[in-house]
Amino acid sequence: MQLNRNNSLDPISISNWRWASFLDETIKKFSIFQPSPYPIENDFLFRESFFGSSSNPKKVVLETWGLKTKKIRQARCVCLQAGEITSVMNLVISPLNHYDLPFFGADFVTLPNGHLIALDLQPALKDDMIHTQYVLGKLKSIHANWQSKLPSGGDIPLEARQYFSPGFLWSRLPLGAEGDKLICQVIKSAFDEYLNLFLDLVSNAKKISTERSSKLLNGQKKYMRYRAEKDPARGMLSGFFGNEWTERYINKILFDLQ
Repeated sequence: MQLNRNNSLDPISISNWRWASFLDETIKKFSIFQPSPYPIENDFLFRESFFGSSSNPKKVVLETWGLKTKKIRQARCVCLQAGEITSVMNLVISPLNHYDLPFFGADFVTLPNGHLIALDLQPALKDDMIHTQYVLGKLKSIHANWQSKLPSGGDIPLEARQYFSPGFLWSRLPLGAEGDKLICQVIKSAFDEYLNLFLDLVSNAKKISTERSSKLLNGQKKYMRYRAEKDPARGMLSGFFGNEWTERYINKILFDLQ
């Protein structure tokens, strides 16, 4: 039965959702920017389905949170819980192209074999020093501190590397007490520092020239097209909710600047 969510800023209330405290902190910190709901159709605000055997069906619930501000085109978070099997928080914050700002990305996924942790301030123009130098000067030390406390996530595919910064925090954590401790003591603190840096950049950002704004927009569109085409969650979402709904969700909500 659908919960009473009328817009994307209405509270997420998925029972036992692992990543709730991370989204709560995001909502709290965005409150100073006077956010308004990002327009999201009801079919994407809340979705539930069942999987597994007919004799023992398991419920999966997906809710989408979102907002916009004077400098943020879209901040949206995919919140998904599939019993004890999968728990997902996929948060992407996309700035308006009138400001020289990176994307903010946090992808936290619990699977039967462990937790996947990805956190970054992703550049729209990776080879543009004006766009990256100031951010990386601050981000690198934050990254070095927290990555040193975590196991590596492994190699990044070659074609994907252009969309991550040198401050990309990437880890695979075990399930159980060890992973829970790292999420509580390391991942949460790293997330807070990355988000604080990003929001400081937003607060201080000034409008850029029309010419540079156009260049930023092209970089943002390239990033969004890549994410839409290569979204690793496509198979999981299709299995839960069907191909047609999944393609509309990916292209109309998750990565809609194409």
